[in-house]
Amino acid sequence: MVSDFTQLPARGEQGAIHVVVESPRGSTVKLKYEPKLRAFTISRPLTRGLRYPFDWGFIPGTRGPDGDPLDALVYWDVATWPGVVLPCRALGVLQVEQKKSGGQGRERNDRLLMVPVSAARSEHLHSHEDVSQREREELEHFFLTVVAFANKDARILGWQGPEEAERLVKESTGG
Repeated sequence: MVSDFTQLPARGEQGAIHVVVESPRGSTVKLKYEPKLRAFTISRPLTRGLRYPFDWGFIPGTRGPDGDPLDALVYWDVATWPGVVLPCRALGVLQVEQKKSGGQGRERNDRLLMVPVSAARSEHLHSHEDVSQREREELEHFFLTVVAFANKDARILGWQGPEEAERLVKESTGG
């Protein structure tokens, strides 16, 4: 029996936040986990010349304002592959607003910035502010560019710290 990754717990040992990788670092397509198929499918190719700068996925057992699990970018220097579950800690939240999928109104679709608890070369990172301003701006630009042709009219609202990320995870799990 194939697992339904969305039904995994949001948290693991010692409170680590689970991130299920959908599109690994370097991928030129956006992969999406489809619970009905219990498989990863191609959502869309990225804009020509773009590739995911870090592993991209979701936090299982959560539901964001857009109805999907919370989005997460895993900030570290290696790539995994679809279906890997990474125990992580939060560095912050890139707050994003975009058109609702039906086109009526706007909704939040924030991206949590995470780092694996086992990433020894990232032990010095405790907040999004520990990531250079340039790199945060590049991430903002990446997220706006990958949806440029998707008619989402995405807008960056700003960055918040790890406390906000923890609050979002707690709220989105109902606890």
